[in-house]
Amino acid sequence: MAFDLVIKNGLVILPGGEKNVDIGVKDGKIAAIGTDIDAGEARVTDAEGLIVSPGMIDAHVHISEPGGSIRDHWEGYDTGTRASAKGGVTSFIEMPLNQIPATVDEESINKKFAAGEDKLSVDVYSYGGLVPFNLEGGIQELDENGVVAYKAFVATAGDRAIEGDFMNVDDYSLYEGMRQIAKTGKILSIHAENGPITDKLGQLAQERGEKSLAAYVDSRPVFTEIEPIQKIILFARETGCRVHIVHVACAEGVDLINEAANDGVDITCETCTHYLYFYKEELDDIGPVVKCSPPIREKSRLEGMWERVFDGKVMFVTSDHSPCTPDLKDTDDAFKAWGGISGIQNNVDMLFDEAVQKRGMSLVQFSDIIATNVAARFELEGKGRIEVGYDADFVLIKGDSPYTVEKEELEYRNKISPYIGREIGAQVAGTILRGEEIYSLENGVSNVKIGKFYK
Repeated sequence: MAFDLVIKNGLVILPGGEKNVDIGVKDGKIAAIGTDIDAGEARVTDAEGLIVSPGMIDAHVHISEPGGSIRDHWEGYDTGTRASAKGGVTSFIEMPLNQIPATVDEESINKKFAAGEDKLSVDVYSYGGLVPFNLEGGIQELDENGVVAYKAFVATAGDRAIEGDFMNVDDYSLYEGMRQIAKTGKILSIHAENGPITDKLGQLAQERGEKSLAAYVDSRPVFTEIEPIQKIILFARETGCRVHIVHVACAEGVDLINEAANDGVDITCETCTHYLYFYKEELDDIGPVVKCSPPIREKSRLEGMWERVFDGKVMFVTSDHSPCTPDLKDTDDAFKAWGGISGIQNNVDMLFDEAVQKRGMSLVQFSDIIATNVAARFELEGKGRIEVGYDADFVLIKGDSPYTVEKEELEYRNKISPYIGREIGAQVAGTILRGEEIYSLENGVSNVKIGKFYK
């Protein structure tokens, strides 16, 4: 067989374990896996000393295009997908906010597709929103236009003063939306925090003059994650809707979800890299750039989250890349700062360092939590595995290769990140999308825009 690309000499993460094998790629697909593949006239990537993993599929990413006059300077498809490529992410599932308008019906999703045309360095799948105002046809329109899942907030969401922005669901909208989504067979992913309680606790803290990130964390205690998860489980039993809880930040939440799954509820969860790395006691030294919700919790809780990742109770790890402009983080009042972390460029390297190099995670489990499990849960055909017939999407990882994250090296439109100044003990050496190199450590991000929307 004549190949377009052959990857040689790498330690390749296959479904059954890692092996020193070659990979032959033809027409964007994995065509052969074996030893001493004859490259012929194909391009050759020498992966000597590198780990070859399925490219990361980040299941939780926010891009703010279209953004209108309010958010047009936040994160666009060009910069957001360039950062993805540099970070070893070959595909991501885009949340239905923070675009304006939010992705809640056929018209808005088509505006999103138009905004990203010819700007994508990686492949993009789409979430559709579940909001109180799209129960009359919007869910069906989104299903017909290719969303792979739906997203809802039971926490307070968005700026309701912005026309077309996102809104959290009330109990009826959640119930009815779940009934409708169940008929599509797709998943509803939910931000699970008790909005009325966290809003009131935050208000009272501000009235007391509190401004610190520690106080912000205290205004969103663990039970405010647990209570809505219990409700979601009840609604899932009643409606038959498949559900997924995003960015779980506490071990108690993970345990509750797994108990329900073991009892027959179709429910899974994810956590984020920042919940496995940062901790409450250091947040005020870092500043509002590390604010998010649910909040980053105490250092004493870190290993409990890691234990559940290793035990397979957390299905995958995401970035929840939620960027903004620097002015929205430039405040000494944590309650007023934008809640979101720019992180997509430092998920693969940070997770590899923290999980594999520091804690001994197997390479197969690592590839599962960054790619394979995501593709399986959201039924992304041809993605997430190094196996013949699958898309030739790879990240090449250089282990035991420490470097310090520098602001100037970030591809984000707004170069802010809590990882700046942190040393990471591994690097992304290259990223390949459907057989084409989109990033290399030597040459940077390719300017060829071969990414596509899946519709």
